[in-house]
Amino acid sequence: MIELRGVSKTVPSGDGTLTILHPLDLSIPDRHVVAITGPSGSGKSTLLGLIAGLDAPTSGQILVGGTDITTLGEDALARLRGTHIGFVFQFFHLLPSLTALENVRVPMEIAGARDAERRGRALLDEVGLSERGHHYPSQLSGGEQQRVAIARALANDPPLLLADEPTGNLDSTTGRQVIDLLLQVNRSRGTTLVLVTHDADLAALADLTIGLRDGAIASRTARPPAS
Repeated sequence: MIELRGVSKTVPSGDGTLTILHPLDLSIPDRHVVAITGPSGSGKSTLLGLIAGLDAPTSGQILVGGTDITTLGEDALARLRGTHIGFVFQFFHLLPSLTALENVRVPMEIAGARDAERRGRALLDEVGLSERGHHYPSQLSGGEQQRVAIARALANDPPLLLADEPTGNLDSTTGRQVIDLLLQVNRSRGTTLVLVTHDADLAALADLTIGLRDGAIASRTARPPAS
């Protein structure tokens, strides 16, 4: 369960402050798919970064799996992210000097896993890239790079996967393949998936869609259960 209680974010701006997120409350049940939507500048990526512990809120509490991450120091936050949170970015952020397999192995090696090679190959197989492990990012298509990024995000089997515009840099066909992969991860692993998207078709597949506008929650839409 992810819980946000009175979470806000303001930043200095000139002689005053700029409010990026007004105080908000949000609960995300385990194993759910949640889409965060809204126009540019509405606070979507800021909200995702706060849940990831990549930024600190100005006020409020953020609980991830019962842990109030707003009370943690940087070392403890880094450990939490390494074991409990996977992050997928719009622009992949793969290390260009490493092969696909080496990119996937990085989080496991940081965590001290002894079987990083075997697990890395298994993850590449899971995302359909078992034959591309020796290729560098520059030798992969955008869709392939994003699949490597998803495999890397799953390296330490985190219960929470966060994705910031995961299809925003892909054509519609490739984007759909990435969507299907993320939803499969949710179903097969029971991973809670929270994603920021402008894609209405993707948002429609979520269990819960949170619409932001001007830094506040403007709508909450739950998908009806399948009949």
